[in-house]
Amino acid sequence: MLAILHPDVDEDSLEYRQTWEYLEQLPGVELSVNTIQGKTRKLTEIYLLGNTAAVDLDQVAALPAVERAIRISEGYRVLGRHTEGERETGFVYNGVEFSQETFNVLPGLCAVDNPANVETMMKALQENGHTLTRMGAYKPRTNPYSFQGHGKECLPYVFELAGQYGIKVISMEVTHESHIEEIDTALEKLGRPTGVLLQVGTRNSQNFELLKAIGRQKTYPALVKRGFGITLSDSLNAAEYLASEGNSNVIFCLRGMRSDLGAPHRMMVDFGHVPTVKRLTRMPVCVDPSHSVGTRHGAPDGILDIAHVSAQGVVAGANLVLVDFHPNPEEALVDGAQALRIEELPQYLADIELAWQTYQQRLKIWNPA
Repeated sequence: MLAILHPDVDEDSLEYRQTWEYLEQLPGVELSVNTIQGKTRKLTEIYLLGNTAAVDLDQVAALPAVERAIRISEGYRVLGRHTEGERETGFVYNGVEFSQETFNVLPGLCAVDNPANVETMMKALQENGHTLTRMGAYKPRTNPYSFQGHGKECLPYVFELAGQYGIKVISMEVTHESHIEEIDTALEKLGRPTGVLLQVGTRNSQNFELLKAIGRQKTYPALVKRGFGITLSDSLNAAEYLASEGNSNVIFCLRGMRSDLGAPHRMMVDFGHVPTVKRLTRMPVCVDPSHSVGTRHGAPDGILDIAHVSAQGVVAGANLVLVDFHPNPEEALVDGAQALRIEELPQYLADIELAWQTYQQRLKIWNPA
């Protein structure tokens, strides 16, 4: 069961205390509080966990601080829609809004290799009026002898350059709980010149202790990638792990599924699930065309497969695109074969913006005023 409180309710108010005291005494029920800071208001939700079948829904709805109560049957208790269209979808972080109604692109280096390439990338983003990027400091690899990222050694210059070039948010994969502390320490020492979106890679989509650790901290939002060998439901439950620990500022990313049926692409592209995820949850939905396609091959029309696939995801309503770029893809230490070139950035951004405009037109067709 879910009790949605009146907007901007004060937790020190008499109404809140009376509500909490009533719910706290319910037998066999544990309480979990989730606070969502939206664009214009703060929304507080109290989750009633356990044996709630005997709890009177109307009595909960009548409590002084409660706006409405919902009996939840779906598995995604925090992130699910629960047929409540009025609930906030998304969040604002470091001045950037991420929701099911907004659109952002995160072009950047799959793996940080040296300061010069980081600066070239961020300078190009600034020149194109762009304030979001991806930068991989920690890289889990299938081969133990492959380059696994510079780790905390590269964080100072990455964050410093981000501040210099006006980058507001960096999507950065973490593979261990200690990486969160390393990122936080580096940002604090530099005066927090930028923000970080903690990225959970496909290999860690069922690393439940890592998911819990990211969920326990409230400073950084997270982007959870779909596991390439598990069901969509299992992957959505990975995101729910974060929310169940208290951090509901979560973005879900589709990045393709492992299957030979996707050949010659690296993965079977699964961007048809964009509207499905938006129907089942309140999470903004991201697509990662680079790791789905895995190559720079193009069609006879002169458009790269990665650009075609990106557009397919965005026209279906994707809210973010996570895409690899590199100043010199041939020299990239990780996934250079799929990285787009810096000089292709303007046309890629223009193409993807056109796809988003097309989605907006589709909304008008299907939802006439």
